[in-house]
Amino acid sequence: MIRKSSEDGVQILRLDRPEKKNALTGAMYTDLAEALEAGNTDDNVRCHLFCGRPEVFTAGNDIGDFLQYAGRSGMSDAPVVRFLRALVCNEKPLVAALDGIAIGVGATLLMHCDMVFASPRTVIHSPFVDLGLVPEAGSSLLGPRQIGHARAFELLCLGRPFSARKAEMAGLVNEVVEGDVDAAALVCAREIAAKPPEAMALSRRLLRGDTGQLSERVEEEIRIFASR
Repeated sequence: MIRKSSEDGVQILRLDRPEKKNALTGAMYTDLAEALEAGNTDDNVRCHLFCGRPEVFTAGNDIGDFLQYAGRSGMSDAPVVRFLRALVCNEKPLVAALDGIAIGVGATLLMHCDMVFASPRTVIHSPFVDLGLVPEAGSSLLGPRQIGHARAFELLCLGRPFSARKAEMAGLVNEVVEGDVDAAALVCAREIAAKPPEAMALSRRLLRGDTGQLSERVEEEIRIFASR
């Protein structure tokens, strides 16, 4: 499930399915998508914070749940697709706190985040090619832009896990936190939420640039992913 709470303008979205290593179901994707979509027009939400549980951010898709949608033409009605589109259209800053494994969408989600904090035991892994699939969430476009082609290839195509320190050196993680990573991320999220909201929104939009190409890439990845 997704546990939602709010603190000082920060909407906290906690992945909370520890018995399945926070593997994401369609219902969880729907909850996340709705939270991002609603946040776009809610002045009380100035920042979103993604958190997991101790030792696990997420193991990625719940495979059994995902297979319900895998055979459908284009997967256009799949909850994960709604979530990916919500990421592209999201207008509020995103912060993530990682403690433990971040696999699949747990890795590609980070490329949409504005600040990422990780504990030393964090491992980021995207085994798409090993599963006969392709990267998603626009990571085939954002990855080379953010961390360079060679590192993006290593993460997304070769599928090598990145430690927290390696991800920090690559620029995928802002800070490796020795103590309470959730608390450190929340401090940052509150700091963002305390800034003048219009200036923050305009500045973030300038940094992100035109998201049209990103939207097109996400749709292309979805088509290929569905065919695979």
